[in-house]
Formats: sequence, structure tokens, C-alpha cells
Amino acid sequence: MPRISTFFGIVIWMYYNDHQPPHFHATYGGQEALILIGSGDLYEGQLSRRALRLVQEWEELHRTELITNWELARQAQPLIPIVPLT
Repeated sequence: MPRISTFFGIVIWMYYNDHQPPHFHATYGGQEALILIGSGDLYEGQLSRRALRLVQEWEELHRTELITNWELARQAQPLIPIVPLT
């Protein structure tokens, strides 16, 4: 599972050929969540309220890049790192 970004202790991952709907994985402090690309909604799992807000802010800023990476991952192509939230 390639790591595509890391910020404030949060690690963002995307699996190759993962199931629909388009999403990414966020891990923080032993918790993991699946976040939908396009809305930033929590799809599965859990994150602390603070971590979830940061991930949702980052998703909104980088939605186009996430969609591009989703398509690359579906084709088993190398993913593009995305700048962290600062």
C-alpha cells in the first residue's frame, strides 16, 4: 500500500486495485479510516475528531490529485506523492 502523504502524524495510503467507491486510507495513533474522495466523508473506521478534520481539509485541497492517484492505482501504475497539509 503506497504512502502518498504524511502530515501531523497522519499517514495517507492508497491500495492498488482497491474496491469501489474511490477512497484513501488515513492512519493516526493506531486508528485507521477510509475517506471518500470527492466528499471527504468517513466511509469506514475511525479517527479522532481533530485528525479527521485535518484529513478532510487536506482531501478538499487535493481532490484532483487524489482522483488521479485513484485512477493510477486502478491501473497498477506508480502513484504521485501529494504535498502534506502545513
